[in-house]
Amino acid sequence: MKSWYKNLSDFINTLKDAGELSIIERSVSHYLEISKLTDAESKAPDGGKALLFENVEGSPFPAATNLFGSSRRICMAMGVDSLDELGDRIREYIEMHPPESIKDMLGLLPTGLSVSRFFPRSLRSKSPPCQKVIYTGNDVDLSILPVLHCWPKDAGPFITLPLVFTKSLKTGRRNVGMYRLQVFDKNTTGMHWHIHKDGSHNYNEYCRTKKRMPVAVAIGADPATIYAATAPMPRNVDEMILAGFIRNRPVPMTRCITVDIKVPAEAEFILEGYVDPGELRKEGPFGDHTGYYSPADDYPVFHVTAVTHRKSPVYCATLVGRPPMEDCYLAKTTERLFLPLLQMVLPEIKNYWLPWEGVFHNIVVVSIDKEYPGHAQKVMHGLWGQGQMSFCKAIVVVDRDIDLEDPNQVIGKFIENFDIQSDLTMTKGILDVLDHSSPTPIFGNKIGIDLTARFPGETMRIPIDRSPEASDDKQVEILDRIDKKLDGVIDARRFSYPQRNVKAPRRNSILFLCVENEPERPGRFYANKLLEMTGLEPFNIIILYDAKIDLADNSLLLWKMFNNVDPGRDLFIRDNRLVIDACRKYKGDGHPREWPDELSFE
Repeated sequence: MKSWYKNLSDFINTLKDAGELSIIERSVSHYLEISKLTDAESKAPDGGKALLFENVEGSPFPAATNLFGSSRRICMAMGVDSLDELGDRIREYIEMHPPESIKDMLGLLPTGLSVSRFFPRSLRSKSPPCQKVIYTGNDVDLSILPVLHCWPKDAGPFITLPLVFTKSLKTGRRNVGMYRLQVFDKNTTGMHWHIHKDGSHNYNEYCRTKKRMPVAVAIGADPATIYAATAPMPRNVDEMILAGFIRNRPVPMTRCITVDIKVPAEAEFILEGYVDPGELRKEGPFGDHTGYYSPADDYPVFHVTAVTHRKSPVYCATLVGRPPMEDCYLAKTTERLFLPLLQMVLPEIKNYWLPWEGVFHNIVVVSIDKEYPGHAQKVMHGLWGQGQMSFCKAIVVVDRDIDLEDPNQVIGKFIENFDIQSDLTMTKGILDVLDHSSPTPIFGNKIGIDLTARFPGETMRIPIDRSPEASDDKQVEILDRIDKKLDGVIDARRFSYPQRNVKAPRRNSILFLCVENEPERPGRFYANKLLEMTGLEPFNIIILYDAKIDLADNSLLLWKMFNNVDPGRDLFIRDNRLVIDACRKYKGDGHPREWPDELSFE
């Protein structure tokens, strides 16, 4: 296993030697065609292969996608056999140099010479690799880049894997984030930094002083540097230090030509320029990692004053959409790398897991060493107060004996333990900008589910002797009964999972229903009717989905539920029975916002 890479080409050559790269020699279009091929490859077993398109129509440069889109390739990219090795290295450092805070830890404060090697270094060469070819002034033309038009309803081509370099006006400290760039014309793009992101914070500093903000964007770098731009680092902590930590050697940096910002010297392309305070332009829609189009909105404009690149650069892009896709593996790196840091603040946490269907911000499952009544709720609120975890909509807490590497154990514990009356914690807080289920953007309802064993002093779960799970014949009978009493129910399926070695009766039995959801009869209409019906005793949890949903696809059902449910609006509880409305929402549901379209090439 190669421990580090000098640049992107070094990594691509390693993938080729390892049989992890497919080279497409024929001519392909950057308009949807590369995306279709990448989407299909991403959904192939084990993430398929990385793709290198050697001949992209209208551009002299090749394009690479799906570079990190498998468990093997992301480990190769990080120079480890298992992503847990990254967390183990963090843990070793914590034990050697106990920090006073997570910020201290992530800053990798130079308490010894061994740590200083992580800090970026200035390249002494007057002709760094990223500046072998230089375009400035009227020669700047972004159309030479093979920028992907990813999805049919996208507003245009988007640079999807950019490393955006900015500096704080107050402290001068560097920030590197990954914010998509919609290409407007030959020398301007959108700058899509969300309100909660550090790039946006730096921009606000310039806006308050009405000063022009210098910005530089790197496209394509060594894998650790690309990953570091995605990592949820605390403000004023340099992501290039994290990249150096993963590489075990510093990232060589060089100063831009037209702006006072340093960028990775080994990058494939550099875009230099500025953002003027207060200048906004409509950006989007864009097919996002949620699997839906994020809506158009006003964002700052990036003016490109220079484009530089290597002698033979490779344009690096990613395609995001309904999981699993490449970004899932980058997120898995964050999950494993940041576990020891969470344990610094919440040492009772044994492990945690962000299911891909939750698209990073919708759900996290945590196993803990429970020691006292209310411990699970303490962990929930502690996580909701920690960095990127504050955006999480749902938190599930289980005991330490549950192996989070085995999702069936978590599902089984939910089926066996979940008590509707005692296990729910409802609250409100900030949400990810891309959460579309909340009636209001950025802020809304959150839910905690406590599946841990009860301690004295906690509300005990209601004893239950659930009826045996409905047989296939019984399921047909139930569906027939629903059809006769409630028009619009299209299909039904009971949920089954591998039986665990538990003698106690199952507390919960789940029924999935497809309904004809429409403005006149939204999901809440069906929910209320179902709770009024008799004869559904074999099922105490019913989850509603739109028509044409494949009820046999468990991953699809979880993805729809995590994305489409607002905990404060879409859960209907009566007499220890629960109906969850995972359908599309309308104004009649109390959802005034526009509901986004699902991504599709059709």
